[in-house]
Amino acid sequence: MEKCVGNSWCFKEEEEMTCFPCNKKPKILTTLYSGWMVLLFFIILLFCALLFTNSSLVSNITTTITNLGSNTQQPTAFPFKCNITNLTCPSINITSHTLPPSSSCPDYFRWIHEDLRPWAETGITEDAVMRAKKEAAFRLIVSNGRAYIDLYHHVFQTRDLFTIWGILQLLRRYPGRVPDLDLMFNCEDMPVIKAADYKAVGAPIPPPLFRYCKDDTTVDIVFPDWSFWGWVEVNIKPWEVLLKEIKKENEKLKWIDRVPYAFWKGNPYVSGKRQELLNCNDWVKESHKGFKNSNLAKQCTHRYKIYIEGRSWSVSEKYILACDSPTLFVNTRFQDFFTRGLIPGHHYWPIQDNDMCRSIKFAVDWGNSHQKEAQTIGKTASRFMQEEMNMDHVYDYMLHLLTEYSKLLKYKPVVPPSAVEYCLESMACPRNGLERSFMIDSMVKSTHDKGPCAMPPPYDPGELQEFLQMKDNSTKKIQDLQKKTLQH
Repeated sequence: MEKCVGNSWCFKEEEEMTCFPCNKKPKILTTLYSGWMVLLFFIILLFCALLFTNSSLVSNITTTITNLGSNTQQPTAFPFKCNITNLTCPSINITSHTLPPSSSCPDYFRWIHEDLRPWAETGITEDAVMRAKKEAAFRLIVSNGRAYIDLYHHVFQTRDLFTIWGILQLLRRYPGRVPDLDLMFNCEDMPVIKAADYKAVGAPIPPPLFRYCKDDTTVDIVFPDWSFWGWVEVNIKPWEVLLKEIKKENEKLKWIDRVPYAFWKGNPYVSGKRQELLNCNDWVKESHKGFKNSNLAKQCTHRYKIYIEGRSWSVSEKYILACDSPTLFVNTRFQDFFTRGLIPGHHYWPIQDNDMCRSIKFAVDWGNSHQKEAQTIGKTASRFMQEEMNMDHVYDYMLHLLTEYSKLLKYKPVVPPSAVEYCLESMACPRNGLERSFMIDSMVKSTHDKGPCAMPPPYDPGELQEFLQMKDNSTKKIQDLQKKTLQH
């Protein structure tokens, strides 16, 4: 509102000016203005009264407004208390956790469909599951969001213990999202369910068996290994803790300042390939001393890290790939759940297993003379581990795999009399030392505040063949480069 200018009283509203004679103010506008002031005063007075007389109502209103602007859910914290005199699992109500997807899953999730393809048409019968029992270390039944375990035999070190622990964390992270299911789990190295045994006309469907790795001749179902929640016997911390430490150490020591050799540390006595690696002394710095006092986060001190299989695959993959140094990946037929999404020449440098020492020497020479390209390979792999292989995606992979598996079951899982309910209290409270420490460090403290990532569609046959051919071509291109260079 403007003052009286000349003989006019003017109201300015945005870019328009409305004027009236000064002796004839528009009474209706004045009346409306006074009315709004009275209404505003009444609203303020009412709000103050609510604030003092019903603070919980105001709190609820505020919470509702906040939640309207967010797709996340406030996480529910879980109580955890050890009562050594009573280690029974607490009776709790499990509320279904059904938030929308948080993001798109990484491409390697598409292999879930491939792993379950042998049962896509027939489904999975109880007979098929029970035929896997002879190879299994334990049977897992999930019923109404609770885990029941039937232990068949103890396995090497604490593989079964921390695998089960990881499954319990999944149930806590996504309460009510893991469907009822029944599965057999093998904790050994070598895949055993041969695809060829079930291809003949009239052959039974293959027994579904979960484990940590497979190859192209087997139909074992791959699952994240126990060390994601800690490997007590070699003092390797849970992945979530260790991944942060590796990132911090990577930032301290730049690639250009690292030792210009390839480095490997491990047990050389579990495979012939590792024995052969010990002969590559000119370009490989190796150590096969004990791990008890080792710190994987501080082993990213060389420009190149070597990955080589053990009896089958090795859990060392993830630690090596996270180092910011190019991984010299010795050719292997074994696959775990995430390496099938890695691309040679992009995430790692392929090493020929039939000409190992010369292949490693060539890779080191090439990297030292093509430093920008070498650093890019190392950075690409470590970024993949930090962003696509963090524990968020590990849990999401587990959830999607178990969900898709449960859809194939042709029967309703029933808890057998020999199975025992497992929960955090019954597992962690009786433990001590590193076992308990790693369990506490890797424990899910509350429900996740977002839904799992959105599952990608399966490959169609042509698309999968194209992807595999692309990987083969990338490897062959590097092999041809090595051959051409060494000939001159």
